[in-house]
Amino acid sequence: MSRIGRLPIDIPAGVTVSVDGRDVFVKGPKGELSVTIARPIEVAVEENQVIVTRPDDERESRSLHGLTRTLINNNIIGVTQGYSKGLEVVGTGYRVQQKGSNIEFALGFSHPVLVEPPAGITFTVEGNNKVTVSGIDKQAVGETAANIRKIRKPEPYKGKGVRYAGEVVRRKAGKAGK
Repeated sequence: MSRIGRLPIDIPAGVTVSVDGRDVFVKGPKGELSVTIARPIEVAVEENQVIVTRPDDERESRSLHGLTRTLINNNIIGVTQGYSKGLEVVGTGYRVQQKGSNIEFALGFSHPVLVEPPAGITFTVEGNNKVTVSGIDKQAVGETAANIRKIRKPEPYKGKGVRYAGEVVRRKAGKAGK
């Protein structure tokens, strides 16, 4: 049995979980999320707990069991606490500014780069080199942060670029001097 999949998910106060066929809807103080369950997995809500079960020990059922439980748990955490991902802009002349709900990067290109937040995502700028991406959907927050980092990844010689908060960039030695 999957160690993660067999754990029941406790439903905190103020959160409602409803199962409609193959869809699980989670509604909480910060918003509403839904996840579609893959075919062999079954989900039931029993007295303030969500129980995820699988019908057999086939390879596909085992792999989907823990995944399904984690997706539902992530939605419950998202509608109660939310998720956030920090980014740092490192480099001389590299900076970020808030422009309404959008953010504008100066990353050494000949033009500023404007990033618009997707639905359900908010940007917060602290100083001129820190950005926080926050929202209720863990997957959307992570993907948005990855797309921002992709604009100018940290390079290995000077470490300039956009990196995750706390990310360690492996540095390379440059050309050997004579």
